[in-house]
Amino acid sequence: MNTSHAHHQRHNRSQHLWRKWAAAGVSLSLALSLFGCGASSSGDSSSGGKAPFLVGGLFPQTGSLSYFGPPETAAFKLAEQDINKAGGVLGTPIKTATADVNDADHADQNQSATNSLLSKNPSVIVGNPSSGVVKNTYSTIAAAQVPLISVGATATSLSGISPYFFRTVPPDSVQGAVLADTIAQDGVRKLAIASFNDEAGNGMRDVVSQRIASDGVDVVYGKSESFDPVETDFAPLAATIKASKPDAVLVIAFVQTIPLVKQLISAGIDPHKLYFFDGNTADYSKDFAAGTLKGNKGTIPGAHASAQFQKRLKAIDSSLTSFTYTAETYDAVVLSALAAQKGGASDPATVHKNLPAVSGSQGGQQCGSYADCLALLKDGKEIAYHGQSGVGPFNKKNDPSSAYIGIYAFDGDNRPVFDHAQQGKTE
Repeated sequence: MNTSHAHHQRHNRSQHLWRKWAAAGVSLSLALSLFGCGASSSGDSSSGGKAPFLVGGLFPQTGSLSYFGPPETAAFKLAEQDINKAGGVLGTPIKTATADVNDADHADQNQSATNSLLSKNPSVIVGNPSSGVVKNTYSTIAAAQVPLISVGATATSLSGISPYFFRTVPPDSVQGAVLADTIAQDGVRKLAIASFNDEAGNGMRDVVSQRIASDGVDVVYGKSESFDPVETDFAPLAATIKASKPDAVLVIAFVQTIPLVKQLISAGIDPHKLYFFDGNTADYSKDFAAGTLKGNKGTIPGAHASAQFQKRLKAIDSSLTSFTYTAETYDAVVLSALAAQKGGASDPATVHKNLPAVSGSQGGQQCGSYADCLALLKDGKEIAYHGQSGVGPFNKKNDPSSAYIGIYAFDGDNRPVFDHAQQGKTE
């Protein structure tokens, strides 16, 4: 998920400031990690931080991305339960705190939610499914030298943006390539792209446009065009797209998707020749007549939540109908807990230092649950946590080195149904 273009200049200024004092921050971080903060890598629960391991969660409960809040929160709680059932971190139950981060158009709430979590002295912050929200908040979190693990911020521009920024979801370069190849493999030769002017829209549009050209597909509209995210009248855009005579239309939007698709249909676009990305591959059973979107495809990064995992999540929140980013959220919490356990302390510096190692960046024995990984750490073993999302170890930019992209097909009730997954590698 990504950001509003209006925040771009502010982001550049904050990034510039970050770079100016980052060098000083590194030495402080190193000092903290060595001064009683967990230079040990034995995973011995007898040593450790004096404060309990606290995970902060930034999830959108309000705003245009609020539909991500319930599944991510459920996964957050499930991870907490599993970790504590296995013995907690360093022999102590972990604690959690959450805040409503809203969406990227609410920068003030982004900051207030972030500050409320930082005031609790978290060991790590998990969440921020929006790249826009990440760009509005990452410098504040980095200034506090707290690791941030995003579970859904996919903007390619975020790769390596801060040494404190990690993500359990692949950048758009991976999803965009799979989406473009899917469209081409379906026989589309002329594609129109209806994309909003947003970090998510522009980034995905550019990746798809470049990749699909090499697949022999002509982008007849939308290679460089985009619409204002606050637009409400999509009739002119729909007419322009219809005039370009596409075989299919890729819709890259969030809340604008429903009115835009309705206008495309009114303009004469075949409703069964549409494609979507992770921001709008969603349940439209209440928004369109049955069968309207049947057969259309969309992509969502990350492994598809297994039936057993979905069952466990629904035991926490029985109202769940979407499981997007649940695996990524669960794994982010588990990875951070394992990092603290490996380092022998619960402070942010220790978590930051050990996150790459427990993800498998140094090799290690593969393990698929917190309990199994904990046992290996207590035996002095190096580990490679391979959890629900199936992502590879963190690379030098703190992106997952490999990840799965799920391809979904809409059924007769206009709901996306998992079809298959393709693995892609991060460049």
